[in-house]
Amino acid sequence: MAVPSHELTTAAMTISTEERDFFIALGERIANLRKTHAITQVQLAEALGVSQQTVQAYEVGRRRIPVSALPVVARLMQVPMEELFGESSRAGRGKRGPMSQLERSIERIGELPKQKQKFVMEMLETVLAQANT
Repeated sequence: MAVPSHELTTAAMTISTEERDFFIALGERIANLRKTHAITQVQLAEALGVSQQTVQAYEVGRRRIPVSALPVVARLMQVPMEELFGESSRAGRGKRGPMSQLERSIERIGELPKQKQKFVMEMLETVLAQANT
């Protein structure tokens, strides 16, 4: 006797409570990062090639985000993949949770060519010197 294909699909899609909790937490982190970066669900959906409703379902944990979408999300949110999973990728950072705007900016400055880094540092030193007077 053949098993209807919808029964096989349902059994294959069953996830444990731990997995469900993981996807809910992942969705919450993605939503928080998206809001921090002033990215709309529509913009994220366009980057992922899905609908806004699908992104909303990812964010509340109603749907599992595909593993293949995670690098796109990480790049768009300018965070390492580890941060999407709730892990700090920076050893000794001292605190858990998402990076502050200042920390993200410092990381981005570190990725600039040396000449541009020097220019940014000169601007910061000027502003800081003015603030101390």
